Amino acid sequence: MGVDLVKKRLLDVAFASEKRMNVLLFLRNGAKEMDTLLELMDTNRNSLLPQMKILEEHYLIIHYNDTYELTTIGKVVVDDMIPLLDKIGVFDIDIDYWGSRDLDFIPSPLLDKIGQLNDCKIITPHITELFSVHKSFNMDYKVSPQVYVVTTTLYPNFDSIIEELLESNVDFYYIVSQELLNKLRTEYQKEITSFINNEFFHMYVYTKKMKFLYFTFDSVHSLISAFNKKGVFDHKFMLCQGQSAVDWTKELYDHILKDSIAVTEI
Repeated sequence: MGVDLVKKRLLDVAFASEKRMNVLLFLRNGAKEMDTLLELMDTNRNSLLPQMKILEEHYLIIHYNDTYELTTIGKVVVDDMIPLLDKIGVFDIDIDYWGSRDLDFIPSPLLDKIGQLNDCKIITPHITELFSVHKSFNMDYKVSPQVYVVTTTLYPNFDSIIEELLESNVDFYYIVSQELLNKLRTEYQKEITSFINNEFFHMYVYTKKMKFLYFTFDSVHSLISAFNKKGVFDHKFMLCQGQSAVDWTKELYDHILKDSIAVTEI
């Protein structure tokens, strides 16, 4: 009983101390000597040894000579730590943004992999610069083999952008809401008819309610515009870069596509 009282919960052991947490993370790829850990953590032996002792007492690490490595329990704990820290890292980018978003449009499996959005920034442009955030994105569109757009709204000069992409033999995948499809049929029938006849244009209508304004991605990055919890677009965008973010957004696209119908005539 007395021994149990002095033992910390493993959750506290792993996360309550930044030094202990970093030791576990540094050891995840294999054993390391103490001098290496001291250099990696920019600390001294007297400061680190008490934390190493706690990790050993809780069977997360072992040491021989002056070399430390994870135990089997330690490896299990670290394997679960990394995805959690990845998720926390994404939310820490702007917790006010994430806390105010309506995330119901994201399926549970993708919420569980939200840590893949690890190179993102939240952009809030002035109303007069609302679409300037897309400028660099549009440049990358031209060199990307595929471009994907899922939207409830029309981007300014959308038709000229699509036309330019199709002329560059870029596969353009376009999922629209039913309301937007009705608008396109009424106001842009000629343009959409021309696009549909192009082999590089792939259009679908989503059969459910879109609970976001839009998202788009290419081979380089993704741009997501989610409503806030009041169901309002508040001029905030999430711009992400890197393959993991693109892969995550492609999974979101595939999820939407399953409830979409191909548009072959307008």
